[in-house]
Amino acid sequence: MALNDDIQLLSQLPLFNGMSEDQLRLIAFGADRRVISNGQMLFRESSPADSAYVIVNGSVELSRTGRNGQPEIQAVVGTGTLLSELALITLVERKFTAIAKEDTAIIRITRSLFHRLIEEYPDAALLIEKRIRENIAALAARAAAELHRFA
Repeated sequence: MALNDDIQLLSQLPLFNGMSEDQLRLIAFGADRRVISNGQMLFRESSPADSAYVIVNGSVELSRTGRNGQPEIQAVVGTGTLLSELALITLVERKFTAIAKEDTAIIRITRSLFHRLIEEYPDAALLIEKRIRENIAALAARAAAELHRFA
C-alpha cells in the first residue's frame, strides 16, 4: 500500500478526521507498517501501552481474562479500526489481548510520533483536545441518563 493510501485510511479515523494532508503525512510516514500472521499476538492484556494500531486489512480478536482465568472474546475488529488510541496521549495498560484472526496488515503509531505531531502542528492538538472534550461530555450525558437506575 502506498503512503497516500495510508493517509486516506488515517483521514477516515475519528481521531485524525479533519487533519491536514501534511499532518497525516507525518503520521503515515513515521509509523511502522507490518503484517501479523494468523494467530499471532499483537499485544497482551495488562501490558504497558506505548503505541496505537490501525488495522489496514484483516481482523483482530480482542479478549479479556474472565473470572475463571480463561480468555473471553469481547470483539473481533477489522479494517479501519484504531486500537489503543489512549496510549498515544498517556501511559496506560492494554485492556485486551489482541490476536490476528488472519494475516493482518497494521500501522503502529508510537506515542512519541503522536507527540511530535501535536508539537509541530498546534492546531492538531486543539482539534484533538476538542474531540476529547466532546467524548467526555457525551460520556457524562450517557451516565446522567442512566442515573435513575441507581437511585
